[in-house]
Amino acid sequence: MRRAVRSGGGFEEAAAYSRAVRIGSNVAVSATAAIEGAGVVHRGDTYGQTLAALEKALAAAAELGASKTMTLRTRLLLAVDADWREAARAHRDVFAGINPANATYFVGGLIPDGALVEVELDAVVDEAPR
Repeated sequence: MRRAVRSGGGFEEAAAYSRAVRIGSNVAVSATAAIEGAGVVHRGDTYGQTLAALEKALAAAAELGASKTMTLRTRLLLAVDADWREAARAHRDVFAGINPANATYFVGGLIPDGALVEVELDAVVDEAPR
């Protein structure tokens, strides 16, 4: 069974994607930036943007039955102006003791103006879908 979470953002419509999708026990959360309302929050603050993006990604996963402890892998996509140490610190603050697999990349740029970080997350739910 396939379930999806959509946040209603215009880019989801334009690009035909979902915030998160669950098929069977697998949950995948699309690249998520620290956006609220019409814009990026915590401008210029890599740590703050990473925390906000992780919280948003975890909330989407939770809508599909995945808790933080079920996180298998994260990916941090960093704009060239981002401080990777601050992104890593935020990741540690959220996932210490869970320690999912992770990859962190510098990318040429991110689409939301002012975004320093986008987060992707994969989880495996150890219960049958409802």
